[in-house]
Amino acid sequence: MASSQSYEVTIVGGGLGGLTAALALRQRGLRVTVLEQADQLGEVGAGIQTAPNASRILLGLGLRDQLEAIHTEPLDQVRRRWEDGSVVGLTPLGQFCKDRYNAPYWHYHRADLHRVLMDACVDPAGAGPVVRLRTSSRVAELDQSDPARPVAITADGQRYASDVLVGADGIRSRVRELMGLEDTLEFSGEMAYRALIPGDLIAADPATRWLVDRFQSTIWYGPDRHLVHYMIRGGEWLNIVACVPCTDEVAEKWTAASTPEDLAAAYPGWDDRVPAMLSKAKGDVTCFALYHRRRDPVWVDGSVALLGDACHAMLPYQAQGASQAMEDAAVLAEELGAVTVDGVGGALRRYVDRRAKHAGMVQEASLRNKTFYHYPDGPLQQERDAKLRRFDGESDVSYDWLWSGTPLNDPDLGAFSYQFSR
Repeated sequence: MASSQSYEVTIVGGGLGGLTAALALRQRGLRVTVLEQADQLGEVGAGIQTAPNASRILLGLGLRDQLEAIHTEPLDQVRRRWEDGSVVGLTPLGQFCKDRYNAPYWHYHRADLHRVLMDACVDPAGAGPVVRLRTSSRVAELDQSDPARPVAITADGQRYASDVLVGADGIRSRVRELMGLEDTLEFSGEMAYRALIPGDLIAADPATRWLVDRFQSTIWYGPDRHLVHYMIRGGEWLNIVACVPCTDEVAEKWTAASTPEDLAAAYPGWDDRVPAMLSKAKGDVTCFALYHRRRDPVWVDGSVALLGDACHAMLPYQAQGASQAMEDAAVLAEELGAVTVDGVGGALRRYVDRRAKHAGMVQEASLRNKTFYHYPDGPLQQERDAKLRRFDGESDVSYDWLWSGTPLNDPDLGAFSYQFSR
């Protein structure tokens, strides 16, 4: 591997994708600064799924012990019919994923996973230069007058020059805007309620006790809406993602506060277990308008590149948004870590070549699932349910393809076994 210790990378955005990239680049010997606009680095209180394609990357970064301490493992992925809760299809997870994909399918509280990544970035005992984290650093301008040394200028006038600038700043990316790229953002017409329900309330009610007897990732399918739920923190919380037609208020505001009553009322006529579960939500219930980007392979301008939602924001209907950002991070680190500063341009082109088509296919599959999940009862719904019973994937991409992930060049990852005790 060529020596890469001599150059610097600035990452705009301290979310899961940005921190995964920072850690992966650190371990390749690059000097990384992360600029985060929030006053504190952290994540919202919600769950996240990492399929084997993302777990493999996190384990490859040396985080196995930390992840085993915070994960919850679903044993199955279950698909249920809206009206009576009958099981339409079941996909094994648990040991099956470890045996087949050499990596697990795990659930986390987003804040826990974010903390693990952040701690690894700044751990003085870790490999490579310690990542510099800068909060309250909203990027306002981009100076590309020297194409080889792009400068991120924050709102308070601080200038951060580096050899590579990465925009990992989310679906409304300021870096993307400053690059002058096409506005590819599209509104789905839908919104997602997100909520956490205390696991002890679920366990105490005979109507919902089944949710803690066996940890599963569950999807309910119904006309115009669907519902996803799974346990995190070992059963401490039931994470809810409830996708329904969007209200005018949420479409305008992007996010809005809601109530457990509104959440339960969003599923009229559904199996009685659904309102029994949703009405137990405590604390914050938040609605998010669901936007996505059209597929677009333009991710790079000179020494400025995009990562994650900034370039391929997708609907949450494959549970792959963060996982695809982590794939971006792994490939970007492979390419930048293999060159000296003179090779940055070629490395960024190879990064896009390896990732844009793959992420674009996941974007499109996630968008197609919006229709696939929400058929009204009838012939199309019956055809869908038959497909789910002989399940190998939802839309045009199979789980074998999706969970195998973008091929990585690291021979150690290919040779290392992540087998877990049964």
